[in-house]
Amino acid sequence: MRLFAAVLPPEPAVAELAARVRALRALPGADGLRWTEREGWHFTLAFFGEVAEDVLPELHTRLARAAHRHHPHALRLAGGGRFDDRVVWVGVDGDSEALRRLADSAEAGGRRAGVPMDRHRPYHPHLTVARARSPRHGSPRHGSATSLAPYVDGLTDFAGREWTVGELSLVRSHPPAPGVPGQQPRYEVVAAWPLGH
Repeated sequence: MRLFAAVLPPEPAVAELAARVRALRALPGADGLRWTEREGWHFTLAFFGEVAEDVLPELHTRLARAAHRHHPHALRLAGGGRFDDRVVWVGVDGDSEALRRLADSAEAGGRRAGVPMDRHRPYHPHLTVARARSPRHGSPRHGSATSLAPYVDGLTDFAGREWTVGELSLVRSHPPAPGVPGQQPRYEVVAAWPLGH
């Protein structure tokens, strides 16, 4: 199964962001992007990819240990940015260093459990809200390219309410059905561990 470790923002924080994203989706050209669904909003800590069933017990053990070593910490969804011409994201304010340490522990736990992991990259906490439909924002079928700048600008002053990161979740990604335009992956929390316990 396709798995990743994540932090899931609580519903009040998601609702605040959803209101801002609705405004962004009303901007000219917004239909040139693929907008993520609020049910799938999360901060990926470590991506494990396809994990064999026999690795799961050890992965659970390692992630439970990782959660135990980290204390709850305060964050808020705030600001935004983009990765090249591909992704629009919302960032965080608050104890982002604690989130980075939690991500490092989740990644290390996956490695120790025997999950083949990609090369370690510095963690950049972000929640994806939109993706370009192609590497260049458009295709001959979709017409001219869509600039991500207005959407990033629309997130610059966004600052949601503070909330407490209290658990580490293991999430399964179910891919969208092939051939269904606009369908997105579905995410299922398969296990969660409270921080500091």
